[in-house]
Amino acid sequence: MTSLTAAQRLGFEPFVESAPVELRPNRTEEDVEVVIRAAYRQVLGNEHLMSRDRLTSAESLLRNGDITVKDFVRAIAQSELYRSKFFQTLPQNRFIELNYKHLLGRAPYDQTEIAYHTDIYSEKGYEAEIDSYIDSPEYQESFGDNVVPYYRGFSTGRNQKTVGFSRIFQLYRGYASSDRTQSNQKAKLTRELAQNTATPVYIGSTAEALTGLSGGERGKFYRIRVIQGAKAGRQTRVRLSNTEYLVPYEQLSNKLQEINRQGGQVTSIIPA
Repeated sequence: MTSLTAAQRLGFEPFVESAPVELRPNRTEEDVEVVIRAAYRQVLGNEHLMSRDRLTSAESLLRNGDITVKDFVRAIAQSELYRSKFFQTLPQNRFIELNYKHLLGRAPYDQTEIAYHTDIYSEKGYEAEIDSYIDSPEYQESFGDNVVPYYRGFSTGRNQKTVGFSRIFQLYRGYASSDRTQSNQKAKLTRELAQNTATPVYIGSTAEALTGLSGGERGKFYRIRVIQGAKAGRQTRVRLSNTEYLVPYEQLSNKLQEINRQGGQVTSIIPA
């Protein structure tokens, strides 16, 4: 099974082979519009945007080169629009989960991260809470000033925890779903974060599951599928091979760390 097939079955194939959306110095008006649409889609969690809700002033500044994509992302997240959709109407833990998803492209890794952001909001307020993601070293390393944030949790990378692969699926419900649907009102990761566990990710209606490290079972073997390749610039990935490893649970953590060091990307982890 190729990585694309696995992604199709799990519903995140739009993110497998698409390049990050970046605003380059020689951009055209069409390029800017693509960036604007991608930023709205990512930061607003695929929520439908009315024309009257668009941040026309921030858009103009971006078109004129007066602000960066990072600044535009900040403007969306600090807008009354974002507040009304994700802060004023949702529990605080759900708000923080979505901030991780929208602004850093991943799920929270542990309860400490939730507590950290709860304290920031309590002590410094809403804008400081949003800034804490966008001004973080993680954001800068992952997206820089001119790349629109995107979902990174579907693959492994440097400084990413493997458990995030499982948890992102608790927050992601398909490319066409909205983060404000009725079924998404409550925090999704409260129990997992408190217990430091990960829920298996089931493929369709079958019993086949992808599990994070904490969700594995001792004594069993797991099949790890990996894309091994080298990066050739921000938007092009040279893929060298698709590789599979059969690994016992007890060696799973070490093997995943080795794959990360070698520059591979894990596309699935399934029981053998």
